[in-house]
Amino acid sequence: MNFLTVQNQIVTWNIIPKLKIMKQQLGLLFILLAIYTQAQEKTRLSLEHYKNYEWTSGPSLSPDGEQILYSKTWINLVDDKRETDLWIMDKDGSTNRFFLNGSNGKWSPDGKKIAFTKKGEPSGTQIFVKYLGVEGEPTQITKLEKAPSSMEWSPDGKYLAFIMHVSSDPALKPLEIPNKPKGASWTKAPQVIDQVDYSQDRVGFLERGFRQLFIVPSEGGTAKQITHGEFDDVSAGIAWSKDSKTIIFSSYQKPGAEYARGHSNLYAVNIDDFKLKELTERDGTESSPKVSPDGSKIAFVGSTWSKNFYNDRKMYVMDIDGSNLKCLTLSLDQTPSSAFWSNNSSGIYFNVREYGQSNIYHVDLKARVKKITNGNHMLSMNDLKDNVAVATWTNPSNPSDIVNFSVEKPSKINRLTNVNKDIFYNVEFGEVEELTYSSKDGMKIQGWIVKPPQFDSKRKYPLVLRIHGGPHSMYHVGFNYNFQLHAAQDQVVLYTNPRGSTGYGYDFANAIQNSYPGDDYDDLMAGVDEVISRGYVDVNKMYVYGGSGGGVLTSWIVGKTDRFAAASVNYPVTNWFSFVGTTDGATWYYNFEKYPWEDPSEHIRRSPLMHVGNVKTPTMLMCGEDDLRTPISQTEEYYQALKMNKVPTVMIRFNNEYHGTSSKPSNFLRTHGYINAWFEKHSVRQEQ
Repeated sequence: MNFLTVQNQIVTWNIIPKLKIMKQQLGLLFILLAIYTQAQEKTRLSLEHYKNYEWTSGPSLSPDGEQILYSKTWINLVDDKRETDLWIMDKDGSTNRFFLNGSNGKWSPDGKKIAFTKKGEPSGTQIFVKYLGVEGEPTQITKLEKAPSSMEWSPDGKYLAFIMHVSSDPALKPLEIPNKPKGASWTKAPQVIDQVDYSQDRVGFLERGFRQLFIVPSEGGTAKQITHGEFDDVSAGIAWSKDSKTIIFSSYQKPGAEYARGHSNLYAVNIDDFKLKELTERDGTESSPKVSPDGSKIAFVGSTWSKNFYNDRKMYVMDIDGSNLKCLTLSLDQTPSSAFWSNNSSGIYFNVREYGQSNIYHVDLKARVKKITNGNHMLSMNDLKDNVAVATWTNPSNPSDIVNFSVEKPSKINRLTNVNKDIFYNVEFGEVEELTYSSKDGMKIQGWIVKPPQFDSKRKYPLVLRIHGGPHSMYHVGFNYNFQLHAAQDQVVLYTNPRGSTGYGYDFANAIQNSYPGDDYDDLMAGVDEVISRGYVDVNKMYVYGGSGGGVLTSWIVGKTDRFAAASVNYPVTNWFSFVGTTDGATWYYNFEKYPWEDPSEHIRRSPLMHVGNVKTPTMLMCGEDDLRTPISQTEEYYQALKMNKVPTVMIRFNNEYHGTSSKPSNFLRTHGYINAWFEKHSVRQEQ
């Protein structure tokens, strides 16, 4: 019932005297007017809104291009987790409806079935197939011991290929010991570990074994393993040949493979006789193969190996047999991803994240590169059929939604969903302003400022400096819930991409090679100075925080300056020396010229722990109890040092969290709550 309806009803009441009616009318009108006015007033973002927040991802077009399948993730408050459902809609966004509970949805080549994964019998993740237009429940077609990944239909629709972990025996078998007495309770047998990578964040200790390639009939049956040997067939995308007889995948089947950081090749395996052929022999990585519509070529993303911590990737193409290899994007100093062939196999569309944005590029087989879309947004293509693309899209004031557009007329992007409209309809977000400034040595740095709603340039606001992790990562113009929360609390937020960030070319990303943390500190401080110069920042109310690589830099900052009133160092590395032997993958660690047992000097010099004696800033620490990437011992070392130096500090240890503190919805709420509480407790910088 709207305001006008209520008003009309009031006028028709004739059961009481006119005077009384007029009085009641006036009273009700004033009440209704107040309610109506209040309903029109903008509110600010809060943690309460987050409980109903939703994410969209993975849109794909049906083979005839008439329907779109996509994933929607929502927060299950009862079980404290995020769950994913599959939704389906017409190509124009109409008839948008829930499809089923599951994830990783894949259209069959004939468009009559959809394969997906969810928990099944006897346990764990299984593959299901749902027949469209047929009554009844989806059919479970696998009974796997481990979770499948990288699922793909064969072009003839007869098979589904996937990758799954296969266990193998360790070099030293468990000891034979006398049987325990009946009723005895003995300690569980120890783990026997002989692999370089024996643990993985968000997984735990890894069962010895290797990822192998499987196929299963799409109507159900026994899954057949088609690759063997002590090599990982990595889950970086697989592709079928047009005749459905061969699968192309990424692996590295060479002696010493477990030590080969930054190496992989493309292979082809016949599904009948398991014959294996190596398609590439480059010194670097090859992944995400895509076979052209005419079946004659393979596009893939690859990098050339070097000693640099960051190795840029390029788009390559070769004939289906591995011959005539060619780099197509040599002229583009950015990283392509997710190849999508044009209908006539004449070129490839791909996503590029650059300068805080994500847009679509095209390259033809003559290596002519062209930028297709432009916009201050994060546009990520997920599928392409008949020159119509579906993608996810977000900008500073809009969370991620599904869009489509014609690659021939890309200027018109059609928004098909608005999944958070119901919770954000009257929320006023803070304005996001881009800035570019010069660092100490003249290097240009890009960043953004989020201003509070109803911003007044004559006021003095607290400033929050937020630092991204990685360090090879990129802040961008997509919607950020955390930043908007800070702005809603009348804080100005500054986030930047210091040197080492991706999206600015190869040299920029490698500017921190063997010097991290280092000059990136100057990049961050120059950004703070730039915002201060604008006159609306209270220099005694400035705060800094970041996680992972951002935690490294935050702990580095408080060891070099006391200009911030408070800091939060989240799941950091504070001691590079001890980090090398405790992180979950020693092979990717490569940001020092030598290992610490060869020469510890650089590890010591660049460890924030070694500069803790300079810290005066009240510094909170947060870390997940189960973190295997930056183990909680890194946080504990820094906490103890701060306490011994009598620096105001607390350590927040998050339960049921690996690397990060926000995988559980309740912990997301707690993370922001603790950060805000710490900044409020130490709201004003104390003179030292």
